[in-house]
Amino acid sequence: MTPEANTRADRQRQPKRWWILASALLLFGGACLGVGLESRHHPLAGPVEQTHSAPAPTPHSASLRTTKGTEPKPPTVTLRAVARSAPIMLSVPAIGVSVSLSTLGLNPTGTVQVPTNDQQPGWYELGPSPGEKGSAVILGHVDTYEGPAIFFRLRTLQVGDDVVVSLADGVVTTFKVDAVAMYLKTQFPAQQVYGTHGNIALQLVTCGGTFDSQTGHYLSNVVVYTTLVTTMPG
Repeated sequence: MTPEANTRADRQRQPKRWWILASALLLFGGACLGVGLESRHHPLAGPVEQTHSAPAPTPHSASLRTTKGTEPKPPTVTLRAVARSAPIMLSVPAIGVSVSLSTLGLNPTGTVQVPTNDQQPGWYELGPSPGEKGSAVILGHVDTYEGPAIFFRLRTLQVGDDVVVSLADGVVTTFKVDAVAMYLKTQFPAQQVYGTHGNIALQLVTCGGTFDSQTGHYLSNVVVYTTLVTTMPG
């Protein structure tokens, strides 16, 4: 297939991929509660439905937002996107994380899977892989009933911290933290986190905020926004 044909094929696949993702996200919130209780995890908060006309919450309207930063404005892409390849290792030196990654897809019911191991995050494979153009997403648990989980300190990251992802093809991608934000689940900006904004991004997502002991889950999500800064070939 010629490069031109590849480009046309990619363009045809992208809308289909987004609609699959959007449909799954609408079901994610309900799935998390059941999975969380069954596996003794506090459930990962899921994206909730947002219409295309509803903007992501601003710093003044989003409840429980941290003050570490707001959603970054997508920069002009200056690095070439890398080829699609599954991420196998995640390193976040500032919070002492160096861990292999699992792969998350869809449950038979159409809901998004969450990590089954509280000490191992997972990459959502229906979106881009880290280093591809668009927003890759890695999700992990904040804690369990037995103690801290892999993303327990995610909320403490600072702007400029490194997030390094190693890919199966040997490429190593390094991202810089642009912002750390917290959202009520009912205000989760799915389009901002999962959508493509013209840059090469990676979002890390976990639970946070107030824990509701009656329902057994957190009321908010913590999202770390990062942008690709370097790649090293394998």
